[in-house]
Amino acid sequence: MADEKPPKGGHVAVIGLGRFGGAVAESLLELGYEVLGVDSDPRLVQDWSDRLTQVAEADATDEEALRQLGVHEFGRAVVGIGTNLETSVLTVLTLAEIGVPEIWAKATSVKHGKILSSVGADHVVFPESDMGERVAHLITGRMLDYIEFDDGFAIAKVRAPRGAAGRTLGDLALRTRWGVTVVGTKRPGEDFVYARPETVIPENAVLIVAGDTAKVESYAAEN
Repeated sequence: MADEKPPKGGHVAVIGLGRFGGAVAESLLELGYEVLGVDSDPRLVQDWSDRLTQVAEADATDEEALRQLGVHEFGRAVVGIGTNLETSVLTVLTLAEIGVPEIWAKATSVKHGKILSSVGADHVVFPESDMGERVAHLITGRMLDYIEFDDGFAIAKVRAPRGAAGRTLGDLALRTRWGVTVVGTKRPGEDFVYARPETVIPENAVLIVAGDTAKVESYAAEN
């Protein structure tokens, strides 16, 4: 993912609107993204027609069909197809061939994941461990990692705010300003440092923040 924060909102194509793809699409909408949903099943297309920004019934392995939908102009695409391995692989290949810069794809096995990576998937996720909502947060680039618990509590790994390097956590006062607690800081290649008010944030650091789900999401979206 790019180091700079993406603009709030944006466009993502979600191909395959089953349980996993649907969860990703719905979460992306909640995060302020416009979502184009694509599926070959007319029943799923109908089910999602009033919920997504745009929904189309199409064969996602057909390059011309994807171009007509404008998918080649999207910065990100998610392939939620899992049961039909051939269609899954061909869809990723087609997205790569039309030039989609960032492709996320669902895999049902390690071998499936390796094949997806070999034909153009930048990120492979396994729904058994990567739930749709978590993947949606990662796709947006606002968080580096995200875990939400059942009781409305979340933990996220996010980049430190711009201008934070050299300042202490006490000075930033993220708990006062955003309602989130900084658990620790980490710099690439260095050990995790548990947070204290006097902890100085180094260059290129990431923060582990925790708190109410809505507050964690709000903080990550604005920083």
